[in-house]
Amino acid sequence: MTNSFEEDVFEFGPDLNPNNEIERIEINLLVEGIFSAYGFDFRNYLRSSLRRRIYHRMNLESLPTITSLLDRILHDPLMLERLLNDFSIKVTEMFRDPSFFHSIRKEVIPLLRDYPEIRIWHAGCASGEEAYSMAILLLEEGLLSKSKIYATDMNENIIHIAKQGKFSLKRMQSFTKNYLQSGGIKEFSSYYTTDEEFALFHPFIKENIMFAQHNLATDRSFNEFHVILCRNVLIYFDSELQNRVHNLFFESLAPHGFLALGNMESLITDHKPDYADFNAPERLFRKIKD
Repeated sequence: MTNSFEEDVFEFGPDLNPNNEIERIEINLLVEGIFSAYGFDFRNYLRSSLRRRIYHRMNLESLPTITSLLDRILHDPLMLERLLNDFSIKVTEMFRDPSFFHSIRKEVIPLLRDYPEIRIWHAGCASGEEAYSMAILLLEEGLLSKSKIYATDMNENIIHIAKQGKFSLKRMQSFTKNYLQSGGIKEFSSYYTTDEEFALFHPFIKENIMFAQHNLATDRSFNEFHVILCRNVLIYFDSELQNRVHNLFFESLAPHGFLALGNMESLITDHKPDYADFNAPERLFRKIKD
């Protein structure tokens, strides 16, 4: 998922820059400390991305150094929770990249239609918009009742938000536009009710969505899937972690299953020969080897 922090720059004086050796050591100590104390593994996340989020949190907490942030985290789990929220990639929307969902509807769904059960994994689901989008698409194609959508994220707090199926009314106009451009066939408003502030999606939309905490950096495969979606998440990982995650995805895909990456990503993995370009512009790949 794209993240608005990626364009943000936090300035804290001339000594705090990506080439500063002390800063590099402090960031390494911070991620090692988080892993040792709590088991969350950010050791293979790109330092440029982590750095922005670290300084964002330092600024909010009025902390002078990364080491002081580590000290607070080691002695205050609530501080860790706040930093994990910063590290999470939360900016997404329903039917994001409508042409992608149109390709799923028109090209992938016909190949899944005769399966007795369809299992889909949204890895790095954030607040769940794309998982709800998939559920609506499957409902319109008459397949939701035999489908299971697994939506996972490392952030337990954001998983709790995703389970509610509640989104700001201010976002509904753009969500509706995306839905229609993706090939939606009904009134989008028929899928939710509203109050003064939020759109609340009907319970039947999320009956077949299972939200759960899962860390791509440390956790293993938990099922066999016909479609795995992980869109614009891997761009925050270094090459070593990207390869580990791609191994996880390859092991988790059923024969002839589909892997969907984000439009900012390429299939850079030792498993590249094991996939065919199903729809290259939409970053859709199909597994051709077991």
